[in-house]
Amino acid sequence: MAQRILIVDDDEAFRESLELVLASEGYEVATADCGERALERIEEQPVDVVLCDLRMPGVDGFELMPQIARQLPGAPIVLMSAYGTEDLAVEAMRRGAYDYLAKPFQPSEVVLTIRKAWEREKLRQANARLQRDVQRAVGDRPIVAASKPMIELLELLERTATYKTTALLTGESGTGKEVLARAIHAQSPRRDEAFVAVNCGAIPENLLESELFGHAKGAFTGAARARRGLFVEANGGSIFLDEIGELPAALQVKLLRVLQEEEVRPVGETKAQQVDVRVIAATSRELEREIEAGRFREDLFYRLNVMHLRVPPLRERREDIPLLTDHFLAHFRDALGKPVRTITDEALERLAGYSWPGNVRELENVIERALILADTDRITLQNLPESVVSAIGGEDPSEGSSYSLKRAKRAAEADTIRRALTATGGNRTHAAKLLEISHRALLYKIKEFGLRD
Repeated sequence: MAQRILIVDDDEAFRESLELVLASEGYEVATADCGERALERIEEQPVDVVLCDLRMPGVDGFELMPQIARQLPGAPIVLMSAYGTEDLAVEAMRRGAYDYLAKPFQPSEVVLTIRKAWEREKLRQANARLQRDVQRAVGDRPIVAASKPMIELLELLERTATYKTTALLTGESGTGKEVLARAIHAQSPRRDEAFVAVNCGAIPENLLESELFGHAKGAFTGAARARRGLFVEANGGSIFLDEIGELPAALQVKLLRVLQEEEVRPVGETKAQQVDVRVIAATSRELEREIEAGRFREDLFYRLNVMHLRVPPLRERREDIPLLTDHFLAHFRDALGKPVRTITDEALERLAGYSWPGNVRELENVIERALILADTDRITLQNLPESVVSAIGGEDPSEGSSYSLKRAKRAAEADTIRRALTATGGNRTHAAKLLEISHRALLYKIKEFGLRD
């Protein structure tokens, strides 16, 4: 589609000659002889680039620019003037003009300026779209990570996103597999298309086939009209099959065919329909054991497991707990309207020492509960659940970890560093001298143990 250019100039002969030049280059051109008419033109039909004379009767170019910007946010505006000076050009750019052209100018000069302006606008739109896609894909559950396992996972995720390759996310419930699946889609070339998520364990077996692949009118009792399935809804984009280990055996066969043939056949139809869908699957089950037990097809597993992304449980990424705590605290502070701004070191220590069987989802719930219970501007030990407060040495007491010398040594080391920081008022240089270690080593230890000054 041809770019639409608006020429705003009170000189009729100049407008006509410039219109001819731009029309010959394939642009769609609109003209206006004053600022008021220019705004009417924009309201009638938006334009991609505006060429505006600086000096005109009534509203001049400088006055018109902010009004155009309000109607066409981001659209490049090129100012033109026969009274050009270097200072005027600088002032035009300072006020938001993309460029400044001194009359008279060569046709090639204005064409090149428009091309550059449009390329810049396309880049701006692409960046804005990418930001919206990431926000839409991840929403208010961004990926918060600083630990080595998660950084390595995110690097692998980024490489995976580029290709259509099927990905399998495995990990315990609550580790954030759907958030990561949405991030894969948001970073992929399919980011402008649909992301469809379906929980294979949450839909009754007798409805799941129709939900995934669609059905013809009258295919079964209650099918009053034809329905597109989720694979067709996701055509061109990505489909996220959560809890794929719950998929019934009969549907495993049909899903395998979709992956092999890239086509779906709605229930009651005789013809298949081609689909172009990137499949991302996830499971909290160990599919190898499900295969041994005869509950999951081995050939389907290998089709899904092209890129295996193991999501570590929270107990394996304890360095992320302070970051996640801060994130959830800020989120729920705004959502609940409570002026809770921080968490005490004692409370954070218990969070870091808990085993988190419910992973990130459980931590999120604990922080939300703590904000509701908090009576001051800080989350304290009293606001945490008893299960978290009574945890010992990084695991629940029931797991017998209180007998671990390795954990006891780490706990003692962390406590000594904490006391040194307290004694020096948080001065890390002085604390390092008290601890008889280098400043660099102390910084590493603070990060390793998730400590705060």
